[in-house]
Amino acid sequence: FTLLITANTFAQSSGIKFAHGTWKQAVQQAKKEKKLIFLDAYTTWCGPCKMLQANVFPDKELGDFYNQNFINVKMDMESAEGERLAAMYPLRGYPTLFFIDPNTGKVVKELLGYQEINALIKQGK
Repeated sequence: FTLLITANTFAQSSGIKFAHGTWKQAVQQAKKEKKLIFLDAYTTWCGPCKMLQANVFPDKELGDFYNQNFINVKMDMESAEGERLAAMYPLRGYPTLFFIDPNTGKVVKELLGYQEINALIKQGK
């Protein structure tokens, strides 16, 4: 009996868990849990965005911290909902990582570009 383990198995079991659903649902969830929203504003063609997805977001320590402290949302900024969000939160480039207060809708912190794991944990604190 051989157990086949793929990289995908680990990606699903650790790392940042991103909420599924609409922006409105994420805001409601964040208000209910009294957490900030961590928004990964990305595009499908962005190289640094793909590097974050592959190398940073799956990290267990990062995931444990972000899952406990934030409602995590990934948004393709070229989708219909992403374009509406881009009107609310103007972007200077991709990826842009936002920390947003769900009660006011205001950006608490904004990070532009690829971030290392330790830097992202530090910024989250």
